[in-house]
Amino acid sequence: MHLLCTSHALAEGQSRAFSVDGLELFGVRRQGQVYLYRNRCPHRGIPLNWAQNAFLDDSASLIHCAHHGALFLIESGECVAGPCEGEQLLALGCHEDSQGIWLMA
Repeated sequence: MHLLCTSHALAEGQSRAFSVDGLELFGVRRQGQVYLYRNRCPHRGIPLNWAQNAFLDDSASLIHCAHHGALFLIESGECVAGPCEGEQLLALGCHEDSQGIWLMA
């Protein structure tokens, strides 16, 4: 397991980028739950974000690919609009405890 950050470093309705041993990923907290995904759009295989921790649309209710406009459900990573509709982001296992948010190896 790899400690990504303390729990308070990923606030409700926010997203954050991480890098672990060359793996680029990001986390989103929604309704108290943390979701982790590989930072790779299934459409072109490129990172989703332009700005460091900007992975959400303006409403903070969907994950947004800044390059192609694809939109993904936070809870499942399923693409619901855009060029990769029906595909999914790669979900990564995570665990949260009193120390913080962990990537499960």
